Amino acid sequence: MLDFDMGEYAAYVWPAWGLSVLVLAGLAARALLAARRWKAELAQLESDRPQDTGGQEK
Repeated sequence: MLDFDMGEYAAYVWPAWGLSVLVLAGLAARALLAARRWKAELAQLESDRPQDTGGQEK
């Protein structure tokens, strides 16, 4: 089964795991927030542009 006993190295291994999880979670959250921001910016830009007439001019 799984052996979580790190022996004398536990004081170094577990904080390293914890820090890694925090950094990865922070990066994922940052990416999700940026994607939301970019999506909102795209929607704003698309609503501000003139309507396409289908390429036919009169």
